[in-house]
Amino acid sequence: MSEREPNKGLERLFRETGWTLRQLAQEVNRIGTERGTPQKYREPSAHQWLRGHMPKEAARPLILEAFARKLGRPITHAEAGFPLPADESNARLGTVEALIDLGRQDMDPSRRSVLGVSLFSVALTVPNWPDVVGRMEAIQTGRVQHIGMPDVHTVVAMTERISELDDQFGGRHARPMAAAFLVNTVAPYLRADATEEVRKAMMSAASDLCYLTGYMAVDEGVHGLAQKYYLKALELAGASEDHLTFCTTLRGMSVQAVDIGHGREAMKLANSAAAASPNAGPRMRAFLAGQQAHAAAQLGERNNAFRHLKEAEVAMEKAESRSKTFGSYNPSSLTYHIGQVRYELSDVRGSIEALEESDKLRHQSFRRNRIRYLSMLAERQLEVGHLEVACATWKKVVDIYPQVQSGQCDRSISNMYSRIRPYLKNRAAQALYERARSIAPDPLVR
Repeated sequence: MSEREPNKGLERLFRETGWTLRQLAQEVNRIGTERGTPQKYREPSAHQWLRGHMPKEAARPLILEAFARKLGRPITHAEAGFPLPADESNARLGTVEALIDLGRQDMDPSRRSVLGVSLFSVALTVPNWPDVVGRMEAIQTGRVQHIGMPDVHTVVAMTERISELDDQFGGRHARPMAAAFLVNTVAPYLRADATEEVRKAMMSAASDLCYLTGYMAVDEGVHGLAQKYYLKALELAGASEDHLTFCTTLRGMSVQAVDIGHGREAMKLANSAAAASPNAGPRMRAFLAGQQAHAAAQLGERNNAFRHLKEAEVAMEKAESRSKTFGSYNPSSLTYHIGQVRYELSDVRGSIEALEESDKLRHQSFRRNRIRYLSMLAERQLEVGHLEVACATWKKVVDIYPQVQSGQCDRSISNMYSRIRPYLKNRAAQALYERARSIAPDPLVR
């Protein structure tokens, strides 16, 4: 950073503390003494830092710690306008700090319009399993605390609860909660001293939480942000040698891609997930094969689609009753994939039959998914000319909608309006339209 370009990040933090330049220098010196590296900084040095002179590399962690203690939150190199240390051994530090920066910008729902400029990228570099295994093993900072397995259980339990809220009510309110938990609790845990067993378990738990937070970002339509969370989930899964979450995340990235029409990228991601889990259990195998089938069908690869679908059906028959807490693959999920494959291959009526069966098998508490898939079903019923049947299906959507806060569900309601508007002379369509207007926000009905 040049002398003529002030360090705006550091200035912002300095103003937030209310310190004088002397107090900043004194605090940095105090922390240096604590760590066995005494410093003798004074006001002119602090003034130079704010004006854009880069502090010596040894001083930067002391400055970050001084601000973190005063402000009561983690402060990253990026937030303070500092580059990360160039040493390769800082891979773990870089991952944790990037996670803090990512989560912090996502904690405030008022920033949603800003985050929306982050777009889905088909050029994203996705790491292979061997590239991420163990890459964060070197660093143990000891700066925060010593953690144990109860702390891991706290992260797992919180992730489960956020997942339940997301399933029932959508991710609009749950995602900022997850982001705040990542920043304020999980990131400090990742920096803490721990045994090898606890450290890997914590990174695995953090990976699950990153995956879930990315999934909720997809729900809101902020696809670039979701990809960033997914990449962090892959890094943490590799570091903890958690094959299951690594493959689940790749599969989630494939779902994201196929749902917005990037079939070729979806196929690559689904194949990568399958290749990374050669010893997967039957439920995971069904989970991955179902997604491969959907992606292949979107590409028009009929034989491959049905081959993967058959693999999914065989694996589902063998699947164990035990599954992951969130993202588990079940008969309703498989039937949904059958419906998607049939639709992509122009069998609209067969798709309708499969989606109807999927809804019968789906647990009623999964409100967000019910809205999405019932809306899909209604659109296809209308596509084959069954207007009143479609209206009856959409009525179920309208009944559930007030209980959910979800970008995908908002888009489903908006699509419903546009599709039934040409049919308002029909009594069923008119009744549905008026009922929906009484519960949906105005922007959705314009």
